[in-house]
Amino acid sequence: MDARHKLVDLAAFMDRVNRGEGNPDFRYQAFLEAVKVLGEGGNSRAAAVLEVFSDPTSEPIASATTKAACGAWPGELGESGAN
Repeated sequence: MDARHKLVDLAAFMDRVNRGEGNPDFRYQAFLEAVKVLGEGGNSRAAAVLEVFSDPTSEPIASATTKAACGAWPGELGESGAN
């Protein structure tokens, strides 16, 4: 029942985003990619979902551009709508 509740909550979230104005940002795009990962099967879906939201680069940046985490890796500028 707990999993069912969470799925309904996610569906309601997606409905609210779809009713919104403008284009979804990189965080929602990452969310949709993570949802796809859930359907792929296997025994490491949690790790795969975390990878979707993670920064895959290994080189440190020169300086932080924000003061906090934003929930997903925005990608290269312009790549996924993060400007």
